[in-house]
Amino acid sequence: MATGEFYALANEQGAAFGEAHAKSILMGEHSVVYGQPAIALPVTSLRTMAWIDRVEDSPVLFSMDGEVISIDELPNRFASIAAATRAALRKFGLPEQDLLIRLRSGIPPAAGLGGSAAVAHAVIDAVRDLADGALTEAERFELVQEAERVAHGNPSGLDATATRAAGPVYFQRGKFHPLRVGKKMWLVIGDTGVRGSTSIAVARVRGFVDSHRVRGQQLLDDLGDLTDAAVRHLAKGDITRLGQRMNAAQSALDELGVGHETISDLVTAARLAGASGAKLTGAGCGGCVIALADSVDHADLIAHAMMGANAVATWTVEVNPS
Repeated sequence: MATGEFYALANEQGAAFGEAHAKSILMGEHSVVYGQPAIALPVTSLRTMAWIDRVEDSPVLFSMDGEVISIDELPNRFASIAAATRAALRKFGLPEQDLLIRLRSGIPPAAGLGGSAAVAHAVIDAVRDLADGALTEAERFELVQEAERVAHGNPSGLDATATRAAGPVYFQRGKFHPLRVGKKMWLVIGDTGVRGSTSIAVARVRGFVDSHRVRGQQLLDDLGDLTDAAVRHLAKGDITRLGQRMNAAQSALDELGVGHETISDLVTAARLAGASGAKLTGAGCGGCVIALADSVDHADLIAHAMMGANAVATWTVEVNPS
């Protein structure tokens, strides 16, 4: 069914609205699942938005990718969106009917940027707006986690936290706090164009840790130590040492089995362009790479180098002192 047919039934301005942004993990991906700390930063230039309109005599409908689909007919790759919607409707006592949910996202899917958590946040917040209700941060987190479990199996909660954060956050075992940044710096995100699977990447790490128990645990501990060191360098604005910790983390992640040739290509290109550090961000096995720069001009140079190494897109994130 064409989108336009249902837009005729709905208020174009939308009865309710919700949004969330992307995130980038600076340090600690995968090891965070084993209780180690992680650092994540918001990527506010990439956002997901949800509008909810009331329609008559209809199941819950979703408008996305140029078509309208009922909640029961959503493809499996959108199962977490259905889960977020149903969880929010239950929370506010709203019936699962007579709604058109329009989704628009600038976050590339399966790229390690928190796309599934962002769309869950956006939908949940739009339902909250529709109900004229309120959510504590803890309640919101649990609703997003319900959707994230459908998407990823055993999520750490980092994405649910970081896609709502206003600045860099330190996350460990479900708890988080903001981080100090001592000096302005820039992160360049390069998209490999390879769409990985978080659940498959997590399973690879689990397989390595289970079959190489001593070495696996050592790598996880090393990633935790590197993350804590990165917190100190971030607070001091020591870009050189922060970059060194990023490079060391990439080596550990490669050994754990979540690297990819396209990741290596972008990491190498960024380092040759003078990046202080470069590594994968998110689950790996494709997805995105981040590189650290000390000026906007340097960030532009790194972005150009990544595009020359076949990145399909780049974005630059300004990390301001706090």
